[in-house]
Amino acid sequence: MRTMTISKAARQAGIGIESVRFYERRGLIHQPLKPAAGGFRDYPPETVSRLRFIREAQELGFSLDEIAELLSLRADPKANCAEVQRRAEIKLTEVQCKIKRLQDIGAALDRLISACPGKGALGAYSILEALESGAGS
Repeated sequence: MRTMTISKAARQAGIGIESVRFYERRGLIHQPLKPAAGGFRDYPPETVSRLRFIREAQELGFSLDEIAELLSLRADPKANCAEVQRRAEIKLTEVQCKIKRLQDIGAALDRLISACPGKGALGAYSILEALESGAGS
């Protein structure tokens, strides 16, 4: 088993060293013991896989708490695919709600932009007035 320094593990996982340290503090990855004789901590190759898992899960919108739960399920020999699927379905529903909300925001911004003449004094119907009156929503 070839070990590596924190910088090499971080580089291979595509994240920064501070992220690795943060994940250690959060308990998402194990922090190796510091050698008694001094030097650098040695990270096993599995650390890179775990860091990649964390990074990918975050990109899919999972919070660190949710990622900790997924990692626990992954380590539990009694866990089954249905639980992971359920959590992924919940996350998908959350993402779909966010997409809908962003589409609503986009439509409201389109209305505000269309209502503003785009030139002249601010006294004309302006985006600022529309926001103040709540007409943007």
